[in-house]
Amino acid sequence: MSIEFSAPAKMKIEVWSDIMCPFCYIGKKRLDDALSTFDQAGRIEVEYKSFELMPGLETHPLRSDVEYLADAKGMSLEQARQMNGQVQAMAQATGLEMNPDETIAANTINAHRLTHFAKAHGKQQEVAQELFKAHFVDGKNVDDLDVLVSIAAEVGLDASAAREALESDVYTNEVQQDVHEARQLGVQGVPFFVFDRKYAINGAQQEEVFTGTVEKAFEEWAAENPVSPFEVIDGQSCSVDGTCN
Repeated sequence: MSIEFSAPAKMKIEVWSDIMCPFCYIGKKRLDDALSTFDQAGRIEVEYKSFELMPGLETHPLRSDVEYLADAKGMSLEQARQMNGQVQAMAQATGLEMNPDETIAANTINAHRLTHFAKAHGKQQEVAQELFKAHFVDGKNVDDLDVLVSIAAEVGLDASAAREALESDVYTNEVQQDVHEARQLGVQGVPFFVFDRKYAINGAQQEEVFTGTVEKAFEEWAAENPVSPFEVIDGQSCSVDGTCN
C-alpha cells in the first residue's frame, strides 16, 4: 500500500505591522478569520515582522493616543476622538474590542523585541495578539518592561528570560533588519502582508480579499511542493487496539 506523506515545508505569510497601528490589529483579525476557514491552514506559517511607524516617539504613560493625535495633526481633541471613533466602529464590525480613549502613546521598539523573543521560543502568534490587546483594549503601556514581561508569562514564556532579554539590547538588530527589509520591498505603510513572496496585500482589506489571496498563493505553492507518497511493505505488527497478527 502507499501512504500520503505530508512534506514538512509550509507556505509562509509575512506580516509587517506595528503595535500602535489600529489597522494592523484589524488586518490581523481578518487574516486570522480567513485562515480559520481554510482547510490547509496547517500547512501555512504566519510570521510577524517589525515596522516602526514612529521610532522617535517618546513614551508618555499619562498621555493618551487621542491627545497625541490631536497635537500631531493640529486638530481639536473632539476631532481626534471622532477619527478614533471611526476606527473603533471598523474594529467592532470586524469583531474586535477597542478603547481608543484609553490607549497610551508609547514607543514600540521593546514590544517588537518581545515578538522576536517569542518567535525564538515558538510563541510569536500569541504574543502579537496579547500586545495588540494590551495596547488597544486594556490601555497598558507597551513600552513598560513589567507589562511586556507579564505578557510573556501569560502566553507561557519564561518571565525571567524575557526580562533578561528586554533589559539588554538583544533582538534590536532583528527589529532593524525587518524594517530594512520592508524598505527593500517598497513597503510604505502597514499592515503589509506578503504571501509566499509572490502576492501582497496592503492595508486591512476585507476578509474575502485575504481568503482569495491565501487560496491562490497556496494553490501555486502546493503545486511546487507536492505531497510525496511512499511505499509501505506490510509485515507482522500490533495495532493501536492491541491486536497483533
